[in-house]
Amino acid sequence: MFTGTLPEGTTGKDVIAALCGFFKNDEVLNHAIEFTGSEETMRSLPIDARLTIANQSTEWGGLSGLFPIDSMLKAWLRAKATEYALYDSNTAKRFNHQRLDELFKNPLEADKGAKYAKYLTLNLSTLCPYVSGPNSVKVATPLAELESQNIKVDRAYVISCTNSRRSDLAAAARVFKEAAKKNNNIIPKIPDHVNFYIAAASLPEQKAAEEQGDWQALLDAGAQDLPAACGACIGLGVGLLEPGEIGISASNRNFKARMGSREAQAYLASPEVVAASALAGKISGPGWYKKPADWVGVEKSEGEPFAKKSVDEALEAIIGRLDSIIHASSAPSLAESGAGEGNEDTLTKLYPGFPEKIKGEIVFCDADNLNTDGIYPGKYTYQDDVPAKKMAEVCMENFDPAFRELAKPGDILVSGFNFGCGSSREQAATAILAKGIPLVIAGSFGNIFSRNSINNALMGVEVPKLIHRLREVFTTSSSQDGKESGEKVLTRRTGWTLEWDVRRSKVTITESDGKSWSQKVAELPPNVQEVIASGGLEKWVKAQIGT
Repeated sequence: MFTGTLPEGTTGKDVIAALCGFFKNDEVLNHAIEFTGSEETMRSLPIDARLTIANQSTEWGGLSGLFPIDSMLKAWLRAKATEYALYDSNTAKRFNHQRLDELFKNPLEADKGAKYAKYLTLNLSTLCPYVSGPNSVKVATPLAELESQNIKVDRAYVISCTNSRRSDLAAAARVFKEAAKKNNNIIPKIPDHVNFYIAAASLPEQKAAEEQGDWQALLDAGAQDLPAACGACIGLGVGLLEPGEIGISASNRNFKARMGSREAQAYLASPEVVAASALAGKISGPGWYKKPADWVGVEKSEGEPFAKKSVDEALEAIIGRLDSIIHASSAPSLAESGAGEGNEDTLTKLYPGFPEKIKGEIVFCDADNLNTDGIYPGKYTYQDDVPAKKMAEVCMENFDPAFRELAKPGDILVSGFNFGCGSSREQAATAILAKGIPLVIAGSFGNIFSRNSINNALMGVEVPKLIHRLREVFTTSSSQDGKESGEKVLTRRTGWTLEWDVRRSKVTITESDGKSWSQKVAELPPNVQEVIASGGLEKWVKAQIGT
């Protein structure tokens, strides 16, 4: 829930950067996020700002980010429909006022009395410009703090679907146009050491920016124009970060090595901050935000906010809580159910040919939010002819090159929380399989990775207790033999073994000293077993249709 209003000099990019940084411990993982607020609050968020926030909800960990269909959105959609009717007859066939009429008659909205898993609140009035990184969307720092550090910028990017619409390009151009007023009305050039790249979110957006004069202003400043397509944002084409370089981008992801070398650093910021940084040659802002004299920090909270409710709403809320309490108290515990202890009524049926037990040595990749770029480098993603041997070699390359030699076929890969976040790419699953690893254990999985794993016959199980136990035994700075060292060990052979009893939905861990303990886990139902046993969803479908 948003409260307050967005201050001048802050943007939707700052909102989502702050949210990712403040609520970074799986608060929204695999949740559908609904953004709400008063009419005054929501009117302070332009539609382009909402698009950015919704777009980057994936990076935050959510399944979706939904804004209300309010008067602002309706006006924006009407304007788009009119624009298409006048200038784009093909698009107008599917995006027109008639279809909008139908949408507005039955708008998508939450049911009255809907119950939410959790509530997060951010006071927009207290927000200031934020920058994400380096190399993580879960690290967010006020721009002012980074400005004071004089962080040199080698490459700057106003690119991608996230923040390269006409309004974004206009904001970036405004930085140079305002600077021109102090330079005899001549657009100033960026420093020689800076490479500045622009790529519109689409050709229509580029055309609009050209008509407004913003595209040319950026070119006059020394920007290099790139096609309106995926490029440096996913590690392809021109402008990739070289070892030791620092980049700042208006795109949505800055995972290590995603935009180039794993020895580079990538930050994310609003288009105007990116432009100002390109002009200054270091991370800087345009100076449009003015901190209030009484500002003491950003106000945020977790938990259902207090709000006046009608008698009916209050009763409904009380009944809902009682229902939840009754449901929780009536559910049998693991001990009561006897699950995993041989009770045939609780055993999972095995699909013919599916193994009853899977066992292997644990190789531990100690990281939360290990993203798909870390698992399988983006530069190989769009190559269809990469052989399995090569996929195995580059598996985890961006996360830890040492993984190539440390991990062996038959190992069980264990990692932290929100494993497999980021881009949806099937190779993140198939590269692990190519390495000969049949099972991944994590504290939690990104939903996209979970779905891709099943589709490609890679098994995954969530065991949070195991992650905590491994981190308790193996400190982040201990070496392979357990002795203290100065650097975090990213990948280690633990000497522990894990056995997953599929029928009993239980894992048993044997530590290096021979002591064992067990943990109940979620069931792997027979229909999912069937897909995995078939070699993945594609092969399963082919078998079903008899081809």
